[in-house]
Amino acid sequence: MCGIVGYVGPKKVVPVIIAGLRRLEYRGYDSAGIAVGSPSSSTLEVRRAPGKLRNLEEVLREHPLDGTFGIGHTRWATHGRPTEENAHPHRDCSGRIVVVHNGIVENYLDLKRELSAQGHIFVTETDTEIIAHLIEQVQNDAVAACQPLSLEAAVRRAVKRLTGAFALGVLSAAEPNKIVAARQGPPVVIGVGQGESFVASDVPGILHHTRDVYFLGDGEMAVLTASGAALTGFDGNPIQRELTHVHWDPIQAEKGGYKHFMLKEIWEQPSAVRETTLSRVSLGSGKVFLGEMEIPDEELARISSIVIAACGTSWHAALTGKYMIERLARLPVDVDYASEYRYRSPIAGPDALGLLITQSGETADTLAAQREMKALGSKTVAICNVVGAMVAREAHGAVYTHAGPEIGVASTKAFTAQLTALFLLALKLGQLRGRLDEAQSLESVEQLSRIPVKMEETLRSCSAQCEQLARDFHAARDFLYLGRGIHFPIALEGALKLKEISYIHAEGYPAGEMKHGPNALIDESLPVVVLATRDEADPASKLRYEKTLSNIQEVTARAGRVIAVATQDDAAIGNLVERVIYIPPAPELLSPLLEIVPLQLLAYYIAVRRGCDVDQPRNLAKSVTVE
Repeated sequence: MCGIVGYVGPKKVVPVIIAGLRRLEYRGYDSAGIAVGSPSSSTLEVRRAPGKLRNLEEVLREHPLDGTFGIGHTRWATHGRPTEENAHPHRDCSGRIVVVHNGIVENYLDLKRELSAQGHIFVTETDTEIIAHLIEQVQNDAVAACQPLSLEAAVRRAVKRLTGAFALGVLSAAEPNKIVAARQGPPVVIGVGQGESFVASDVPGILHHTRDVYFLGDGEMAVLTASGAALTGFDGNPIQRELTHVHWDPIQAEKGGYKHFMLKEIWEQPSAVRETTLSRVSLGSGKVFLGEMEIPDEELARISSIVIAACGTSWHAALTGKYMIERLARLPVDVDYASEYRYRSPIAGPDALGLLITQSGETADTLAAQREMKALGSKTVAICNVVGAMVAREAHGAVYTHAGPEIGVASTKAFTAQLTALFLLALKLGQLRGRLDEAQSLESVEQLSRIPVKMEETLRSCSAQCEQLARDFHAARDFLYLGRGIHFPIALEGALKLKEISYIHAEGYPAGEMKHGPNALIDESLPVVVLATRDEADPASKLRYEKTLSNIQEVTARAGRVIAVATQDDAAIGNLVERVIYIPPAPELLSPLLEIVPLQLLAYYIAVRRGCDVDQPRNLAKSVTVE
């Protein structure tokens, strides 16, 4: 959540920061601000505005700023309304220290009472303001003891008193051309250029200036100057770390002619699946190679069960992966909401593998679940889209998805890349456990290699049809999505996409549960989206399909309006339903990669038709970095 961009160097500070914040708009925010300083000033100049960045830019046009170092922030309100006074940056009593902050300070009320008793005056409703005053008080106490502290030392002492989650950027007018950054929870990226340094909450904010970055870990700080960045722990001990070179092309983070990032990312899914598969399978032997996996093959072969923890869209990927792993590797899989995992007295141990799925690799709930798994003795593997992210650094192995930056808040290509990674992991485990012979492996990787072309075909054939369906159904108040087996998680994901970006109530349900309650909802005003594909080579798939047809008849008998997603050449289903979206045939375990595409397009076009902010839905943020 929220965006941070800071800069020290020879360029004009304000344009660098505003451009960086604009590239982080996808994270969601409701106010924005900037602080700028120079060696000639005894204070730091601050400009803030509620609402979008354009409001801050208008303030800057009326009251311009210039300086040699600065930091900006886009805030998603957690404490205090989204007003100018509550927007970041926040100042101490003197105006010589400013702070920007992502996260939540859980003990801020206790600290606020303590600091108020010491004479500090607070002017906002936020938890962040106390951090600026706390740093000020630490320095005041040090001066009173005749042991003055540098900004870095004062921040180090202050953060030890904070509980909760925080990513901080701190400036002081007394120490110009310096930024101090600290992390405990939410991500912090440090960029290093030629004679300039950057700090940001995510890579796209600085990618147009440098690709050489450090990712701070929990309990780590950085001091940025024009000559570089020095990393330390909260204990003050220096940290030596190799720079990470980011390979994303900055153009990937631009709209590229599409109306919205979400639409661009839907159309990028064939490439995301290709990139995630590339170099990981042999079409000659069927073998799967997972190079970032640090757990030896013989140890992976011995695991007795898997627990997957994830949130939101990643949780739906986890449910889909459960079907893949159980069928191909014959391993029992439990799927947990990451936010619930550590609160239910989970059972785990050395024989169980913990699998974490997260697009950003920084989701607080997922990291908490990972740490609980490790505390119980399980090794963990991360499926993640960001190299160097916290979840991957703390794992015993990673399967990186290569989807590129995903800007739209509602995940699309990250989801299909996760499904691809899960299928590869399922194949790998099946091979290690002797559940798949060479012929089965060859067939599986060959079918996977065909999916990107089939996705392209689906995009071309479904787009206009989904746009027309949006015209006909955008005024509906509710939607119901139905699926059986591995298609049930795709029904859940289709419903989530619709509710996220169109604000229509939508619900995913197992088709076999219709008689157990949902039938009461069916009437002529309820659109029902049914996943009714089939794999002709799979008897179990054909049986599931026949049962799904019975569910469709239950809906049509009650005047429900059915939109079916079906396999090409299925002429029979057209006689049962009002609308059919056809997709290419695929094996049962890979069909979700195709089925989700028309559901994403349908949600997108309905949201556009309703005039919604597709890329930045209300009340949502891209990366949820607090529990």
